[in-house]
Amino acid sequence: MKFTSYEDFEKTNSFGIGAPNDGFAEYFTGKSFLNPLTNPKETAVFLANVTFEPGCRNNWHIHRSTKGGGQLLICVAGEGWYQEEGKKAVSLSPGTVITIPANVKHWHGAKKDSWFSHIAVEVPGDNTSNEWLEPVSDQIYDNLEEK
Repeated sequence: MKFTSYEDFEKTNSFGIGAPNDGFAEYFTGKSFLNPLTNPKETAVFLANVTFEPGCRNNWHIHRSTKGGGQLLICVAGEGWYQEEGKKAVSLSPGTVITIPANVKHWHGAKKDSWFSHIAVEVPGDNTSNEWLEPVSDQIYDNLEEK
C-alpha cells in the first residue's frame, strides 16, 4: 500500500522510523531514517529498519566480501524499488524479501509517491565492506514503471 502521508505510514511502520540517517546522507537522494534493531557489539548479525521519504533512494552500491556477505531486505511498510545493475527494477511492498549477493551493484529506495521501510540485514562474511558509488540518475528513477 502506498502512503503519501507520513502520519498514515507511521501507523503501519511497526519497527519505527528511528533517527535521521545523517551519517549516510551523502549516499542518498532525499531523506532517510535509521532505526538499529540489533547491537553489533552483541551479535554477528546487524539489522536496522531503514525508512525512505517518497522519492528517496540510496546510491548505487556494492556489499563487498571475499566469502559470504551480502544483504537481505525485508520490506515492512509502504512501497519501494530494488534494482541490480543491468536488470529491471523490482517493485517492493510489505512481505517482499530481496536477497542481495555479495559483490553485486544495486540500489533501493522509495517509490516517488510513497514512504517506504525495509529491514536491512547485513549478512556476515569475510572481509566485508560497503562500496558507495554514483547516485541513481533521475533518468533511471523517473522511468521506472509499475508492472
